[in-house]
Amino acid sequence: MSRDQRHALDVMLREAPQPSGPVPVARMREGFAAFMGSFPVPADVQRTSVELAGRPALLVEPQGDVQPGTILYFHGGSFSLGSPETAMILTANLVRRTGVRTISLDYRLAPEHPFPAAIDDCVAAFRTLLERGIDPASIVFAGDSAGGGLTVTTCLAARDAGLPMPAAIAAFSPGLDHTRTGATMRTKEGIDPFFTREGMGHTGQMYLGGQDPNQLLLAPAVLADLTGFPPILLQVGTNELLLDDSVRLAERAREADVDVILDVTAGVPHVFQAFVGTLDEADQALDRAALFLTQHLHAH
Repeated sequence: MSRDQRHALDVMLREAPQPSGPVPVARMREGFAAFMGSFPVPADVQRTSVELAGRPALLVEPQGDVQPGTILYFHGGSFSLGSPETAMILTANLVRRTGVRTISLDYRLAPEHPFPAAIDDCVAAFRTLLERGIDPASIVFAGDSAGGGLTVTTCLAARDAGLPMPAAIAAFSPGLDHTRTGATMRTKEGIDPFFTREGMGHTGQMYLGGQDPNQLLLAPAVLADLTGFPPILLQVGTNELLLDDSVRLAERAREADVDVILDVTAGVPHVFQAFVGTLDEADQALDRAALFLTQHLHAH
């Protein structure tokens, strides 16, 4: 337990300058890249630019022994920001802990490419791995924030397309409900140091592109039948507007008789796993995620 670390992190995040209104998406992308680029990435991984299903991707591999399996990673950024580079702190630390190669996909972003472009790209990436002869039992999905949501919606779309399921999915602070009806969207307002309902509404509209959020692939926490899903790990903090996205998805998994771990850490912000090295809980959560993924990769 590191209450002092958690408090210090919360104070630091609250002291960061906040824009006084909507910011152009290009500036938001620059700011997000700068913030995520400030995290120190471990030196003992290799990164290689590759292409997957016609999209750029980043292959992140351990320098030493490589364990069997593939982690297909979907980065965060509210479906409108981010890239495999901004997720390097997370992918590199998963690779270090699992010894498994990670392919981080640069899916298309809103508002230029609204829903369902990102999901289409993620399904195409998974389909391409399968077409290369890779056993689905040796593939796991992982992602953070919007990308955590994509681990779930990609499975839903893949299932509807008749594709097999991956071995497991791990989602860090996933966004799973564009109807924004979770109780914590209200009760954690002001407690969440990153997000406000208004700000999430701004980026959400970019992804929706005028479409009704009451759709399966936009609100799986509300609408999804998870029957046939692989085991799910949901990691989330109590200081998050999106907390109830994970809580409600875990309920839906339970109702569908799907293995699910709802892993809630008190007093930490959105995607707290990125603060590895400064927050003990971040390291411990990544340890648990790595154990979960490797257990399911090695179960076959």
